[in-house]
Amino acid sequence: MQVAVAQLEAHLQRGLRSLYTVHGDDALLVQEACDAIRRAARAQGHTERTVHTVSGAHFDWSEVLAAGGSMSLFADKQILEVRIPTGKPGKDGAQALQELAESAQGNDTTLTLVMLPRADKLMRATAWFAALEAAGAMVQVDAIERAALPQWIAQRMQRQGQRVQPGEAGERTLSFFADRVEGNLLAAHQEVEKLALLYPPGELSFEQVEMAVSNVARYDAFKLGEAMLAGQSQRVQRMLDGLQAEGEAAVRVHFAIAEEIRSLKHVHDALAAGRPLPLALRENRVWGLRERLYERALARLSGVALENHLYAAHQVDGIVKGLSARGWPADAWQALHRLAQQVARDCAHPPQQGISRSRAKIGA
Repeated sequence: MQVAVAQLEAHLQRGLRSLYTVHGDDALLVQEACDAIRRAARAQGHTERTVHTVSGAHFDWSEVLAAGGSMSLFADKQILEVRIPTGKPGKDGAQALQELAESAQGNDTTLTLVMLPRADKLMRATAWFAALEAAGAMVQVDAIERAALPQWIAQRMQRQGQRVQPGEAGERTLSFFADRVEGNLLAAHQEVEKLALLYPPGELSFEQVEMAVSNVARYDAFKLGEAMLAGQSQRVQRMLDGLQAEGEAAVRVHFAIAEEIRSLKHVHDALAAGRPLPLALRENRVWGLRERLYERALARLSGVALENHLYAAHQVDGIVKGLSARGWPADAWQALHRLAQQVARDCAHPPQQGISRSRAKIGA
């Protein structure tokens, strides 16, 4: 049984299942989903709680199975938590999880809570994951994407009786807030709570938020491609500056940029060969948010532009490894800025018509 995070509270009010599996990569959202389940369980008399963290291949699963099958010593009902940080329980664990799933059905005294990282295609194909899904409630916790972050912040502020100004002023305030906390949802939550400590309930101005919210953003090199494809030049600059300040390796950032360009070129060539867009995207492992971004970018990028970007990426590859390239900055981060901004600029506007292959390469 699948339960959306947004519907979890309503689901819990209707009645508890004996088995819950929560999977996702964002620590804050996973913790909040599990806290909601624990609160509902305690309200139903599950006052004792045992926690087992699977630490490796030699973990003793017999303790978990014994806890799941035994009566509580100090309470009528108990919560059994099984945390698997790697998402890989091993052979013995796979068998134990299937047994837990089977024993959980109809068990009124033990609520079992299994915590996993985000389930990928391989995990979903395992027998133990299928058993957990069939026997209980499966809660998938998705990360908050940058586009949805301002609304998420607004909802959190509303919970504590605060709001931003209406209209464009409020949108500007929320966008500023999101820029300061992007990629760091736990810190974003803490910054929202800080507003409640500093200001009374009611409407907050941009100046109040600007003074209160710290810059706690954390950037992922592989999220940089999303900003480029969306044509968000300012965000690209902010992410590159942040990655450099955090000590990220220039080689790794270049790899992320170059991989995005190569994938765009592969999909473009597949479309030119007559393959349908959904098939071309799937063959190049493009899904989720990136599907929409690719569709948008491909409508703006010509084949010549993509060839130029590939050539530019080749030049910058040498620069980040200590070589020089004519017409390019010698500094690796300056070269990365130019490369990423060129792609973002082309993704922001339709390609010019009649571009000749004889034109000079980008960056030359």
